[in-house]
Amino acid sequence: MLDLAIIGGGPGGYVAAERAGAAGLSVVLFEKNSLGGVCLNEGCIPTKTLLYSAKVYDYAQHAERYGVTVDGSSLDFAAILKRKEKVVRKLVAGVKAQMKNAGVEVVAAQAGIAGRSGEGFAVVADGEEYVARNLLICSGSEAVVPLIPGLCESAAVVTNREILALGEQPAELVIIGGGVIGMEFASFFNSIGTKVTVVEMLPKILGPMDDEISAMLQAQYAKKGVEFRLGCKVVAVEGDTVVYETPEGETCRVHGDRILVSVGRRAVLQGFGLEKLGVEPALNPAGRPYGIRVDEHMRTSVPGVYAAGDVTGFSMLAHTASREGEVAVNDILGRPDCMRYDAIPGVVYTNPEVAGVGLTEAEAAAKGLDVSVVKLPMAFSGRFVAENERGEGLCKIVVDKATRRVLGVHMLGNPCSEIIQSACIAIEQKMTVEQLKTVVFPHPTVSEIIKETINNC
Repeated sequence: MLDLAIIGGGPGGYVAAERAGAAGLSVVLFEKNSLGGVCLNEGCIPTKTLLYSAKVYDYAQHAERYGVTVDGSSLDFAAILKRKEKVVRKLVAGVKAQMKNAGVEVVAAQAGIAGRSGEGFAVVADGEEYVARNLLICSGSEAVVPLIPGLCESAAVVTNREILALGEQPAELVIIGGGVIGMEFASFFNSIGTKVTVVEMLPKILGPMDDEISAMLQAQYAKKGVEFRLGCKVVAVEGDTVVYETPEGETCRVHGDRILVSVGRRAVLQGFGLEKLGVEPALNPAGRPYGIRVDEHMRTSVPGVYAAGDVTGFSMLAHTASREGEVAVNDILGRPDCMRYDAIPGVVYTNPEVAGVGLTEAEAAAKGLDVSVVKLPMAFSGRFVAENERGEGLCKIVVDKATRRVLGVHMLGNPCSEIIQSACIAIEQKMTVEQLKTVVFPHPTVSEIIKETINNC
């Protein structure tokens, strides 16, 4: 009998498998597609590869701002996609090597839960049965395709999966949904010359991210030519045309050679026999299941069965999934550990980047907390000014007035994706303003903007 069977080889599953194997457990990992899951094959890595190519092109187009002349700069769409595939292949091979080094058996097939078998759980794949004392479900998530008339019939409609493999660059792209995925693709295609229109039902982009920073990013992309239709409900798709209603009730249309649907993702709860275990679902306020209910140790309601990653429906981020996988394995090993969500960072890899961790000003107010908010333009960082000609940005820090604890840090400006980690540590360690002020930041770095901002608190 195996110690652990894991269904799903994404960031939650393969990290858990590596940790468990390295600790001496016997592990089998089932993945019906490619190791790395959506993140490595259809999400995080391929999109960031595309976005970096777009950023390099941006710099070449505006190199004169830095005293450099780049004559004849051009973009090869096919070459960008080819490089994306090369990066993905290299990293998938790296995950395979990790599994081999950790002694993990990888089964490249659809797994199906057969139920309990003696003291363990039986999983069938490729006609063979595997029995393990513990089962970790990391089945991930899938793109939500809303029930919009004409959407599924349109040949122009794509999700985040299909848009990564387009044969040619679209002249016009309509994006339904202005969340993180929508804005990252808006950034990429806008940079390479595609006309982009974003249609979003909410009155702002980037959903729960800081309102002020979201508005600043929207303004910057509006200057770059991206058109935003906010507070608008898509009511139909007619071939290559999106039909939507404005907040005033007017019916409008916008054309796109391609129409990207990016309205969110949902947990994959069907197709692998989950119902045979009888685990309790996590329910939304309307009483509908949106994931598998887990505790702080990633245990489900069935002893010996764990869940991690998007399938819990809570925090659909790759780094959250990896940490949840670690917590589940530590619980199996009897090591004290628990999952905390106070310091989970969120990043939008647009140009400029957006990053945030902890509570926003609006979230703090909704919780009834008495907070102070201190903010500073990114231009207070000498390194930022040196590397971001005409760049605009902002750093905001949310502080609890009573305890002086840092509750949230939110930023706009490059490279905030790389410096938000210091804020994560501050929040995770429950640091106060006074404690953070004593931390020495290297000079000159953009990260100093956190120190400069907190010094004003």
